[in-house]
Amino acid sequence: MIFDVDGVMTDGSLFYTDAGEEIKAFNSLDGHGLKMLTGTGVQLAIITGRTSRLVEHRARNLGVQHLIQGAHDKLASFEQLLLETGYTAEQCGYMGDDVIDLPVMRRVNFAVAVPDSPTLVRQHAHYVTGARGGHGAVREVCEFIMQAQGTFDALMAHYLR
Repeated sequence: MIFDVDGVMTDGSLFYTDAGEEIKAFNSLDGHGLKMLTGTGVQLAIITGRTSRLVEHRARNLGVQHLIQGAHDKLASFEQLLLETGYTAEQCGYMGDDVIDLPVMRRVNFAVAVPDSPTLVRQHAHYVTGARGGHGAVREVCEFIMQAQGTFDALMAHYLR
């Protein structure tokens, strides 16, 4: 499963300090959802158009196996990711929020958008989350995938014992 960052893992807001450092807010529920999804055997990737050490730290913390930053052509980055992993486009899902994500969304077998995405993006999604980006949308998708896999109930049983 491949994720965009701004507008998906965050609410899309960009904060800068006086020193010019970028600050982002990530949702902890999303983070735990990603860790649980990884635990079911799903590999995670991030393809983002921006470049940030902050995203590198977050990806490492979450166990994201593949991180591509500065992807101005996300389709080319996606094709490179397929070559590196040996996966086909049909084996992949992608979650994005803007028109720059459409080329990848149109290639994968499971395209996800957030509700505040532009209409065109939502029209090309197989699934539109109820939660907004940065506010539990990633967690929602992780749980949706685990339910589709049949791994969700067994994983939740661990917490309900």
